Amino acid sequence: METAGTTLWWPQTPLALLGVVLGAMVLMYCGRQAAHGAIRALTSALRDLFERCGAALMGAQERLVQRNQEVLLEFGNQQTERLIEREFHRVNSVVSRDLAGYPSLNRRLADQIQRIDEDYRESTDVPPAPPEWTRAVETIASLPQNGDPVVGRILGDIHRTLTRAEKGAIDSYRKASGERHLLLKRMLPFWRRLTQILEQVDGTISGLAERAQVIDRHMDTYEQIRDKSDRALRVLSASSMTHFIASGLVLVIALLGGFINFHLIALPMSEMVGATSYVGPVATSDIAALVIILTEIAMGLFLMESLRITRLFPTIHMMDDQMRRRMIWVSGGILFTLASVEASLAYMRDILAADREALTQSLAGVQVAQATLRWIPSIGQMVMGFMLPFALAFAAIPLESFIHTSRVVVGNVVAFGMRVVGTSFDLIGNFLGSVGKLLVHLYDFMIVVPLWLEQSLGHRGGRKAVPVKSQSGGPNKQPAGG
Repeated sequence: METAGTTLWWPQTPLALLGVVLGAMVLMYCGRQAAHGAIRALTSALRDLFERCGAALMGAQERLVQRNQEVLLEFGNQQTERLIEREFHRVNSVVSRDLAGYPSLNRRLADQIQRIDEDYRESTDVPPAPPEWTRAVETIASLPQNGDPVVGRILGDIHRTLTRAEKGAIDSYRKASGERHLLLKRMLPFWRRLTQILEQVDGTISGLAERAQVIDRHMDTYEQIRDKSDRALRVLSASSMTHFIASGLVLVIALLGGFINFHLIALPMSEMVGATSYVGPVATSDIAALVIILTEIAMGLFLMESLRITRLFPTIHMMDDQMRRRMIWVSGGILFTLASVEASLAYMRDILAADREALTQSLAGVQVAQATLRWIPSIGQMVMGFMLPFALAFAAIPLESFIHTSRVVVGNVVAFGMRVVGTSFDLIGNFLGSVGKLLVHLYDFMIVVPLWLEQSLGHRGGRKAVPVKSQSGGPNKQPAGG
């Protein structure tokens, strides 16, 4: 029927087809100006629509880029403030621990050094000079004896007395010197201890100087961030991208650990909760195992917040020290309890797996084999069940970094996508402007014959309308009578 209906209006002869074509050309020629206006209006409207959409997207992209820069600068500002705060806490702890008694220590060191110096000077005294009367004895001893035995005996007694006096003086001096040397020898360990204390103090001062340099670098970075410099933006952008990728990888690893943990306790939970209970299409045992894992993650997050390692919850961070310590003990105790429960569930899973294996062998008519080293996988599963909750607790650290950096990274990706779409809309608008001109030329090409005739007739009529000038410069006029 459709073929028959189509053949009723379709021209059957070439002459009729030619007539239809000529009629269509005449109609298109008559409506040429209206068709041109419609084509230009449609393409202009579409071009304006796409250009306005592109301009709106580009404006939104610029605002989003500015917002991303503000978020990035604020994040870098917070990170730098935390680093500076941590360095000041370290400096405070060093000063409180090592340099609190430094003034009294300095005084004691000065006193001891002065005493040691005085003792050393006393220990290096020169021997005393002989008394003045020894010269008179030497003079008497040098007199000639003239063979008098009394003079010789007197001189001998004087010589022996002088010898004994000198020997006693030398012995007493040696004894005093020995005592001084013994005193210095006893003070040698204290002297070494004194040197060690001075070296420790020097190391502490050097450490404080290094900390001061680190604080200066952080302060320079902080000032650049406050000034919104381009270098700070580039550094923070690269740092946020690195932290985003690293934290994402760690979260993927934590997710795989949670998956292993889930399958480790899902089987024994089905025995405890019931394998036939369902909440919709999901088994209740699976929901219970998932709740245990999520509770462990939440307790780990609260523990990290209480230890001030992460700062996702300002309320926990602003608690006083006593309440924060209580929260540390509570969250840590709950986490330890859940880890112990998981260890017992892992052991129960190994027992259930062994029972099912034995049941399968007995139903198959095979003798049940007793494994000799069955305790090794049992201990391994218990250790995994106990350690995985603590490993999941540390997922709070990369989670905080991922949340903070994802705002910047996702914002940059969205801004790039908006810029691409806005540029595409601009290109499409320019293309539609060119398409409008092309459609106008195509329309004129379809009615090229009437246009050619119009142009030809217009040229001829224009040539006949030109007046002929006479030699005097005016137009020739025919006489009235002729």
